Amino acid sequence: MGNGRKRTRELEMIQLTTPISVEAARELQVGDTIEISGYILCGRDAVLPKVLKMIEDGTVGELGVDLHGQVIFHTAVSPAGVGPTSSNKPEIESSIEPLSAAGIKLHLGKGELHPETIAALDKYNAVYAVIPPVTALLGAKTIERKVIAFPELGMEALHLIKVDRYPAVIGAAHGKSIYTREEQP
Repeated sequence: MGNGRKRTRELEMIQLTTPISVEAARELQVGDTIEISGYILCGRDAVLPKVLKMIEDGTVGELGVDLHGQVIFHTAVSPAGVGPTSSNKPEIESSIEPLSAAGIKLHLGKGELHPETIAALDKYNAVYAVIPPVTALLGAKTIERKVIAFPELGMEALHLIKVDRYPAVIGAAHGKSIYTREEQP
């Protein structure tokens, strides 16, 4: 059972285990480097609108995965492995607020998010982490994979994967973004 957060001294790497607790999400700061272990959801532009419809219809429980404390990685799962897609694609970025409201605590992807999305993450005590586009590395850190919904989408179906020490950097938290420079006094 995951609760969250453990900082290691040697690299200042924060170890996160899913599900991520409210407290662990609250403590994450822009620029923190993290490693994620446990089960995470994988989906991108083809499947995320379908998941949002399930949330709206009240049928998301049929997935068999509790969204509270969950991580969603903006990726497809292929035989070659997994790698992040751009999180600022309209179908993906527009899913971040409703998924956060439904309990997702960490969104993994790449690219700069709009200020409104960063504010929505803050509103729901969720964060966004940028994951390096290193498919081979992530493939070696993916222990299990299973399609849990929409298999007709192939590698873009909703997957549940088990990971061990996925590396990422917190890109947006508490109304701030790694992509925005703060004015110095």
